[in-house]
Amino acid sequence: MKLYTRTGDDGTTGLFGGGRIAKDHPRVVAYGEADGLNALLGFAAVVCEDTALREVLEELQQMVFQLGADLATLPDTPHESKVKRINVADGAAMEAHIDSIDGANAEQRSFVLPGGCELAARLHLARDAARRCERAMVTLATVEPGGISDAAMRWINRCSDLLFAMARAANRLAGVPDVPWCGS
Repeated sequence: MKLYTRTGDDGTTGLFGGGRIAKDHPRVVAYGEADGLNALLGFAAVVCEDTALREVLEELQQMVFQLGADLATLPDTPHESKVKRINVADGAAMEAHIDSIDGANAEQRSFVLPGGCELAARLHLARDAARRCERAMVTLATVEPGGISDAAMRWINRCSDLLFAMARAANRLAGVPDVPWCGS
């Protein structure tokens, strides 16, 4: 299979399940932001030496790919049954990861500046991408009410929380202190 189809040369793209929409449509922007998040998760994973954190990153990459497929599939289309949607259990799994990872971190008493060790800095970039994806999903939900599930919205919100906890854990494991924001 070739990497190019030429079908998008007119500024449109195909959705899973059929139909074409403009490449700047909020749905395409949302799954494009998910793709960017996934790239930054991979960027973090390549320097992650901690087995537990790497496993979570790999799981997150799988889930973000699932989120992208979810966003690329209109509700109530014939192909919808072929796509595994983000569900409530996925959100609960995120919360379990957050609790586990953040439980080993020192109590947070102030806002923390992004940075620290290389892995933490990369995780903060991924966290920022998760927030961009979330904002794009909110825009999509405004434009297409019912076009995105509540479970997917909760999941992406927890994703950025998890990445923040992971960045703090990466600093802790590297022996690098978090830098508090002086205004807090």
